[in-house]
Order: sequence, then C-alpha cells, then structure tokens
Amino acid sequence: MKLGIMQPYFFPYIGYISLIKNTDKFILFDTVQFIKHGWIERNRILKPGGSWQYIAVPLEKHSLNTKIMDVKIRNNEDWKNKILSQLVHYKKKAPYYNDTIEVVKEALNIETDSITELNKHVLETVCNYLGFTPQITIFSEMNLSIEEAKSPDEWALNICKALGNVEEYWNPPGGVTFFDRSKYEKENIKLRFQSVNIEPYVQRIGYFEPGLSIIDVMMFNSKEEINKMLDNFEFIDENIKRKTL
Repeated sequence: MKLGIMQPYFFPYIGYISLIKNTDKFILFDTVQFIKHGWIERNRILKPGGSWQYIAVPLEKHSLNTKIMDVKIRNNEDWKNKILSQLVHYKKKAPYYNDTIEVVKEALNIETDSITELNKHVLETVCNYLGFTPQITIFSEMNLSIEEAKSPDEWALNICKALGNVEEYWNPPGGVTFFDRSKYEKENIKLRFQSVNIEPYVQRIGYFEPGLSIIDVMMFNSKEEINKMLDNFEFIDENIKRKTL
C-alpha cells in the first residue's frame, strides 16, 4: 500500500490533491497542535483586478496548545455565503465557473463544527468531481496505537508501522530536508518525495498567479486537464519522471 499523511487543509493547492490521488490511503493527521494562519482554515484565490486574497473559515477562540481535532468552527457567522460571494468575480473570465461553484457549494454542504470534518468533506467532494474516489481517514478516529515519535520524521513512520501493510510512504518535497531515509528502509518502507510539476495555466489576468487553491485550478481547467496536472510529477529523490503530458 502507498500511504500519504497530511494535516487537513482547506481547499488546498494542486500538489496536495495529487498526493491524495496517487496514494492508496490518505490520513488526515489531526492530533498535533493547530498552528494559526496556516492552511487548515484558509486558502488563497484570485482577487478582483489581480493578486490574491484569502477565503477563510472563522474559528472559535482556543488556546495555543489546542490540537487540530479540537478546533471548532464559529458557525454563528455566515461564512459559507461570504466565500461564495468572494468567488463571484470569476464568473466574468473563468470558463468552468458554474461547475466549480457547484463543487464548492457541495463541499461546504455539511453540518459540523469540526474543521477536520469539514476539510475531509471538502477533499472528498473535490476528488469525486475530478473522477476518483479517495480513501481518506481522520487519524484521531482510527484508534490506532503508535509508538511515541522522538523526532518529526517518526510520526509518519510509526503510523506506517502500526498499519502494517505500508510498502511506500509518500511525502511532499519539503520533507527531504528532515526525513531520515534509513529509518524507513529499516522497516522495509520505501520513502518517496513527490514533486508536482505545476505549469502555468491561463487565468485571464495577463500573468500567472501561482500557489492558489484548487478552486482556482478548477475555475480555469477542465476535469481532464486537471487530471493531467495531477499525474505530472516526479520523485525528486530518484529523479524518476511520471506521466509528463
């Protein structure tokens, strides 16, 4: 089994979605401390006139050491309609505006105060729209007993060991700097760092604004085009090119 593990992100960038598509099982790691102003409760879309702006889920106040699993959404605000209103400007220039708005509406159509549950639903909805059904699991709900991690690269290792049938662990390229490959090799687990080759697409603003939410990608690209992007990656540790189309 190929396994991916990430904290639960809100409408993440295309590399995150590619990791979900190209692994057999994807775990939302929600038992660690919530870091404010990350990607768990917000992401970036185009701003009218150029540049970018945030879309965000308002959260209840919590202490600094609160775990992601315990972070609650402030549902007394009309934040869903606010996000939809922030997307209206795409209508003038995005060819897939209508399809994408329906995806966003469905992704937000869940009654929950859990940011983790919301993001799981968002991810599943996006993936289903793109034509694949992911196996996404919330770590805190797995009741999986793992060894204590003594360094940052051991969380994933210990989860792999506890699952018992993991042959490959996939991670975004940032992990190259701190993952100790020998620990994984000792457990007969192949460690791979997936780097998605994100090529500019036409956003009709006169230039390309990179690093935006998957929402932006869906606005300007067909499902077929997006899937080609998702499959256009390489393993940077082995320099093995995959499906460059």
